[in-house]
Amino acid sequence: MPTDPGACGFTFLAPDGTELSYRALGAGDPVVCIPGGPMQDSRYLGNLGGLSARHRLILLDLRGTGASATPQDTTSYRCDRLVGDVDALRAHLGLDRMNLLGHSAGANLAVLYAAKHPGRVDRLVLITPGLAAVGIAVSATTRREVAQLREREVWFPTASAALKTIAAGNGTAEDWEAVVPFFYGRWDAAAQAHAAVGAGQKNQEAAAVFGSEGAFDTDATRAALATFAAPTLLLAGEFDVNTPPSRAADFAQLFPDAGLVVQPAAAHTPWLDDADQFVATTATFLAGDQLAGQA
Repeated sequence: MPTDPGACGFTFLAPDGTELSYRALGAGDPVVCIPGGPMQDSRYLGNLGGLSARHRLILLDLRGTGASATPQDTTSYRCDRLVGDVDALRAHLGLDRMNLLGHSAGANLAVLYAAKHPGRVDRLVLITPGLAAVGIAVSATTRREVAQLREREVWFPTASAALKTIAAGNGTAEDWEAVVPFFYGRWDAAAQAHAAVGAGQKNQEAAAVFGSEGAFDTDATRAALATFAAPTLLLAGEFDVNTPPSRAADFAQLFPDAGLVVQPAAAHTPWLDDADQFVATTATFLAGDQLAGQA
């Protein structure tokens, strides 16, 4: 797990009085970053492959995770109820509008925020985004097609068998552990270390509530995104079985001004798979420049 020796920790109050924490890292125009998991300590994002050299990253620990306090009302872990926390952070930072980045499950929260507060988002970045907030399903067949791209990997037979078991609804803890290599473009020592640390950073109780009944009104969210004016980037990984590029493309179609970039040989954590490519893509978009290879 990369360390962030230059990061500074700060706190602010959520609307219900829960003390929340964030880390600020780097310099430049700020980017508010919402971690995935769901409900995982933001430290797993590191410095987003060095994006902190181009932007000041505001890395939020959602309630009950990382250095943020546990709320009295644990039903407030539900995704739609976290929108107020994100807006409280915006206000705390003194920003009228903000660049907003969400990774994986955190992209669901970023999208709900954009739908509710469209005028407060300058640019929206969705990294290998979760799809629940907009009701896009991924079939087992689609996941297998993406997984098959890794068939020459030594770990593939075990991981592929586990993926099939999970798709059938019979996945065990061992199966979920076996498919972890699919989430990285290279299952090397750095990826293994990142996965090992990240496994202990997730609030499982909060994760169970995050997407619970009532969290998502997909029709309302889709309708709001159809009029969302801010430029939006969806960055998918070529090898990502969680958010296959074809489904990310469907997601991009929901926005009036969205581009999709598929990072080659990347999976669910593209800033680890090729940091230079990830930073080039993301920083170019945040600067308002034309992206090469945008779909």
